[in-house]
Amino acid sequence: MTVTYEEALQRYEPVFGLETHVELGTTTKMFCGCLTAFGAEPNTHVCPVCLGLPGSLPVVNRLAIEYAIKIGLSLNCSIASWCRFARKNYFYPDMPKNFQISQYDEPLCTEGYLDVLVGGATIRVGIERVHLEEDTGKSLHVGGATGRIQGAEYSLVDYNRAGIPLVEIVTKPVPGTGYLAPEVAKAYVTELRDVLRTLGVSDVRMEEGSMRCDVNTSLSVLGSGVWGTRTETKNVNSLRSVERAVRSEIARQAFVLDSGDRIIQETRHFHEDSGVTTSGRSKEEAQDYRYFPEPDLVPVAPAVDWVSSIGASLPELPSTRRSRLISAWALSELEFEALRNAGALDAVEATVAVGASPADARKWWLGELARRANDAGVEVSELPITPEQVARVASLVASGALNDKLARQVIDGVLDGEGTPDEVVAARGLAVVSDDSALLAAIDEAIAANAEVAAKIRGGKTAAVGALVGAVMKTTGGKADAPRVRELILERLA
Repeated sequence: MTVTYEEALQRYEPVFGLETHVELGTTTKMFCGCLTAFGAEPNTHVCPVCLGLPGSLPVVNRLAIEYAIKIGLSLNCSIASWCRFARKNYFYPDMPKNFQISQYDEPLCTEGYLDVLVGGATIRVGIERVHLEEDTGKSLHVGGATGRIQGAEYSLVDYNRAGIPLVEIVTKPVPGTGYLAPEVAKAYVTELRDVLRTLGVSDVRMEEGSMRCDVNTSLSVLGSGVWGTRTETKNVNSLRSVERAVRSEIARQAFVLDSGDRIIQETRHFHEDSGVTTSGRSKEEAQDYRYFPEPDLVPVAPAVDWVSSIGASLPELPSTRRSRLISAWALSELEFEALRNAGALDAVEATVAVGASPADARKWWLGELARRANDAGVEVSELPITPEQVARVASLVASGALNDKLARQVIDGVLDGEGTPDEVVAARGLAVVSDDSALLAAIDEAIAANAEVAAKIRGGKTAAVGALVGAVMKTTGGKADAPRVRELILERLA
């Protein structure tokens, strides 16, 4: 017996919270000069400091502090005038020092919020804290079926990631969202990712682990006002999986409670293939990390004028941009979300900026170019075509020099490196045929070959003209000016 998500919400109220870890896009690590570039050979971006060797001393990365302040200000947080780093002591194979330099009771940013739009309603997600810490290394479990330590033959550790600047953004509990809880969780992570990308503080590539979420979920009996025991689903690494993890945990916890059992406070693992979570480690007893102030680092005290200058330099944030573009382009919320989800928003805005209409820019980036990107397995913004070139294609179509079919061939040529749209048109001879004498020759041929259709048109059934237009388009290789062809056929058969 199982409980569906819909059945669970008839009896329980979900409460969720998110802890989002973001690797900052600095060139060097948090407390040393080692490079942070992704994909290097294992254990090549390491030094005595990030390996925790005796006698090594950390030095704070100023840019990481600046990036964290940018994030805090963008999330409407208060910025501490004085804070400290602390040692979080625990043993784990990918922690070379056996402690992590983090922030405990004195975080850099506190008490903020982020508004998200779900189902036409704005929902405010409270931000409890934004703090800095260093990332851990990465364990690779070899052998076995799951890639986890259970069943593995042996494990390897790569310390290249150890010490990379990491920001942890912790929400307050989010109650009262009911059926929309999974969608709100996904919308929050989506909006947060867009904020971070806009700030330029991280590449937020969830598939590479530079942004990952821990999803906390609990249920309370409807109307009780008493929150239930939470579970923590670790390292969820896609937007879709955030939504699925919340949905799955709500259904699972409801089944446990309906069975008369209690929810165990524990970490859980989300499985992409099945969409369910499985038990990790118990958190029934609070783990004593023996925090104490980091003795090798001085406190951080960002000057008021420095924080103010950082605030003044912030770019236009996604929520402001959304409102501006929806108004300027006369879009619905759903149309805007389609642009954002396709990763085409920047490209469309750049195409409009060089002269294309919003409708034409959206048409080409969301249609033909999105299809090409999907076929190539890349982001639409990574295609080898510029906004200026897309705007030129749209201009050629608007002027009648090209039709949509020919325009797609022009895009083919540009993507294949054959030159600009005008150069492709010239080289391939793709201009629309609009000369009446050339069109009439093809029209007469089509009429002769389709006498019955021509008779219907002469008899007043003008809807049949489409068949003759199609025949002319086929004869001319799609280059004929279709509206003009239709006019000439009706004149010929009047």
